[in-house]
Amino acid sequence: MAFESLSEKLQNVFKNLRSKGRLTEEDVHTACKDVKMALLEADVNFKVVKGFIKTVEERAVGADVMNGLNPGQMVIKIVNEEMTSLMGSETTEIAYQPGKAITVIMMCGLQGAGKTTTTAKLAAKMKTKGKKPLLVACDVYRPAAVKQLQVNGEKVGVEVFAVEGSTEPVKIAKEAMDYASKNGHNVVILDTAGRLHIDEDMMNELKAIKEAVDVHQTILIVDAMTGQDAVNVASDFKEKIGLTGVILTKLDGDTRGGAALSVKAVTDLPILYAGMGEKLEDLEQFYPDRMANRILGMGDVLTLIEKAQNAIDIDADKERDMAARMKKGKFDFNDYLESMKQMRNMGGLSSILGMLPGLGMGIKTSDLEGAVDENKLARTEAIVLSMTKAERENPKLMNPSRKHRIAKGAGVDIAEVNRFIKQFEQSQKMMKQMKGMMGKKGRFRMPF
Repeated sequence: MAFESLSEKLQNVFKNLRSKGRLTEEDVHTACKDVKMALLEADVNFKVVKGFIKTVEERAVGADVMNGLNPGQMVIKIVNEEMTSLMGSETTEIAYQPGKAITVIMMCGLQGAGKTTTTAKLAAKMKTKGKKPLLVACDVYRPAAVKQLQVNGEKVGVEVFAVEGSTEPVKIAKEAMDYASKNGHNVVILDTAGRLHIDEDMMNELKAIKEAVDVHQTILIVDAMTGQDAVNVASDFKEKIGLTGVILTKLDGDTRGGAALSVKAVTDLPILYAGMGEKLEDLEQFYPDRMANRILGMGDVLTLIEKAQNAIDIDADKERDMAARMKKGKFDFNDYLESMKQMRNMGGLSSILGMLPGLGMGIKTSDLEGAVDENKLARTEAIVLSMTKAERENPKLMNPSRKHRIAKGAGVDIAEVNRFIKQFEQSQKMMKQMKGMMGKKGRFRMPF
């Protein structure tokens, strides 16, 4: 889970504040000192931390806070607001050219940041918004870079333009523009070459592309796990070629958070998207307020709702049928498989629980993984898949011989099959009592 170490430290600070009925200036000063240390250890830029702590402390020792009914909560609210402001306050959308004009986006960054994969992810996002993007393979140096883009483009259903054997990125970009114009593409995304480090050749090539093609958006892909180095890279790219925004990758990893909390304040560049996984759908719009909530352990319900809306693809008739059967306690194994599919599309149960308010407070990722065994969920899915069609539709058919056959087919012990079926039967009984999961119009809601 992203920001785990930082979140844990900040939550300990807030726990101490909540335990006090009244706050003194010394309490606020001590809390701010602890927050400062947590941010520095998270590799947040020193100047950014200094300004952040100064603002928080000045606001926190004000009369409204010190004399308030719940001063600890007021300080937490201030930290939340200032952290949101640090990351940009408002969400920034990629600007498109008006009318039928083609919007050209140049993606750049160092090798290893996930640039090519993120380029395909971005194209997929644009496709869902009604755009017709064209991916352009301008990385002619890295082995298999063109093939990687083509494979990912095919997966997301976006066309890829490449010139076999060409070693001239500028020429490829110009030819891609002609192709896009003739074939009705309204967005062209240039996947440029990366380097192991910033060098003059790299920058000259990017400048040459921008001179040959009218680039409207220049987006830098940076690895959030590199912390302060990511901010330095962003500053260099902005100075040398000009940038309009940043996409942070690998925010789902064991990142300390320094890049997310520093890049906007240092470079004044908006964070457009955040990569939250390796799958091509794991690219989230960056919302500063939601990210601040996650860092402070307050959950992210809005993103969870959006994930659910995108993941649930049940048609209206099937939805009504499932809702009616759940009310009657007739939830069968096919419904279980459907729920598993939807949950997987949302990033898995650990990802879902991590976005719920309260669960992040004092709970480490390691604790969450212990409570939510994704491997166990996969085994129960294998058990269901080993059943016949009739058995899935009618759980009452289960008898010892059927259970032994299912256990053998799933590669699990018979005791695990018995345990799962018993839990499933208990769940069926509970369904009759869970009408609160049904919307006002009887529409099905995911049971988590």
